[in-house]
Amino acid sequence: MKLKLKKPLVVFDLETTGLDLVKDRIIQISYIKVSPDGSEKRGGMIVNPGRPIPPEVAELTGISNADVAGKPMFKEVAAQLEGEFKGCDFAGFNSNHFDIPMLAEEFLRAGIDFDFSKCHLIDAQTIFHKMERRNLAAAYKFYCGREMEDDFEAHRADQDTEATYRVLMGELDKYSPEVEPDATRQLQNDVAFLAEFSRQNDNVDFAGRIIWAPMKDANGQPRKGKDGQPIMIETFNFGKHKGEPVVQVLRYDPGYFSWIMGGDFTYNTKQVLTRIRLREAKK
Repeated sequence: MKLKLKKPLVVFDLETTGLDLVKDRIIQISYIKVSPDGSEKRGGMIVNPGRPIPPEVAELTGISNADVAGKPMFKEVAAQLEGEFKGCDFAGFNSNHFDIPMLAEEFLRAGIDFDFSKCHLIDAQTIFHKMERRNLAAAYKFYCGREMEDDFEAHRADQDTEATYRVLMGELDKYSPEVEPDATRQLQNDVAFLAEFSRQNDNVDFAGRIIWAPMKDANGQPRKGKDGQPIMIETFNFGKHKGEPVVQVLRYDPGYFSWIMGGDFTYNTKQVLTRIRLREAKK
């Protein structure tokens, strides 16, 4: 099945030195850029993380310190990747939980404010888990009819990217209205629909420090809009102001903003908080 796209879709995967968004770094990025006309462009690179690759990561990915020696650091290729990804939507496997947040952090560390909030973010893993609840290898066997190890070398970004792309296509084929009679199990061949279906939380920032929560009235009851639905507002999800609207805290405790900006929080959390502060200042 051909994807119905209004703008390019980047299917991608990362390999990193670890899972800490603040401390760890990308060592490999691979992507398939699918255009609305159906054409596909594949790209990727090994990246020097600027720190030793842990032995367990080298064993898992097959990427060693020798492999990254002499390779460019992310900040040296960030502008190139920004140009390639600008105006695109994104898809991956577990990407909304890890790959997108990590990529956002690397861009910000390189001084590039890549606004993923304007992109549709499709997570093939979330779709798979909602439909079948297994991992990438099982997804590949289920949707593609073959053992993943027969077609790919495990734990390499380029290999996992190819598998993820095929899984996403298989998901659209299996759950298309033409094939799946149960309306509750049908997937629309539409990027906005798939992105919404992939969403699993109400995070405003990727780390979940700020979330969307109902605005409350004086009696503590959710306020509703003209459509009868609760009005959602950015709300702190941690610390002494947990459960309080961000704009409210910024007004009566402005020092909290400075504390977060100087603290050990992700660049994305600081970016989101800064945007809220600037937006309110313009009102």
